[in-house]
Amino acid sequence: MPAATGLEREIVCPDPDSTSALGRALAAEARPGDVICLWGDLGAGKTHLAKAFGVGLGVTDTIVSPSFILMAEYVGRLPLFHIDLYRLSDAADAISGGLLDDRQAAGVTLIEWPERLGTALPERRLDVIIDGSGDEPRTITLRAVHADLRRYLGVVR
Repeated sequence: MPAATGLEREIVCPDPDSTSALGRALAAEARPGDVICLWGDLGAGKTHLAKAFGVGLGVTDTIVSPSFILMAEYVGRLPLFHIDLYRLSDAADAISGGLLDDRQAAGVTLIEWPERLGTALPERRLDVIIDGSGDEPRTITLRAVHADLRRYLGVVR
């Protein structure tokens, strides 16, 4: 799990609808080149949040977990690159597989299981740390690892 910084906000999402609302609100702040890392255990709601983010970007295609294809691209207000690193062992697999490339600078990239990147994690990113699973509420921490991404923190009042 990433280390804490002073650039973070925490929100409790008591149900899936509030998690969806958060995802849509985050998408409203998205700009080209943004990288958002979704941290959490299996069943935490990373893909649920990614789907809501896509809706917030105006994506009309169905967003699914890209676990078997590793990266899915969607058209919206900005291109959305949804990456799932669950099946990879380390950063070398992601880099050699072409999952991180220059095209992503034109859109926003969501990365599930970012810990697989290790030291190759982008320094300019927003970490979205989801605690909870099943039917329990989620505690979601937004952490702007780079100061210019603090605009995302404003979605939590």
